Amino acid sequence: MTDTNRIAEGAKVTLHFALSLPDGSEIDSNYGKSPATFKVGDGNLMPGFEAALMGAAAGDSISVLLPAGQAFGEVNPDNVQSFPRQRFAGLLANTTDPVEPGTVLSFADSGGNEIPGVITQIGELSVVIDFNHPLAGREIMFKADIISVIPAGTQAIRLQS
Repeated sequence: MTDTNRIAEGAKVTLHFALSLPDGSEIDSNYGKSPATFKVGDGNLMPGFEAALMGAAAGDSISVLLPAGQAFGEVNPDNVQSFPRQRFAGLLANTTDPVEPGTVLSFADSGGNEIPGVITQIGELSVVIDFNHPLAGREIMFKADIISVIPAGTQAIRLQS
């Protein structure tokens, strides 16, 4: 197999993958389902996961423990924010579906995009929300079985019968 058939920037890769915590708790997997296909560098896979795949070829299997900084990032204290409790008065008054620490809420950023936030504390005057990714600060075991690699610049042609 030539080096052009190895995963590099711009390659189209089809694979099965699994993400788990170091204790073996599975986070996500597509084993037993359709494989995933992505183009290296298109933003569909986080850079740390792409880096772990670089140089692999079809038929290769990888298994690597990624440090938090290469997986979902470190915990950023600036992503933990306090809001006045009165902004959540309606939610806090709901006894049918109570809001409590650990509840995930959806917020809109300045661009109108939805951002999840987890309530970490409900005080008398404020509510603390953590906007870090739920897996931030965690090592992640990344396992992948490479099914195919199409080098960057390869054009597909469709044969008509």
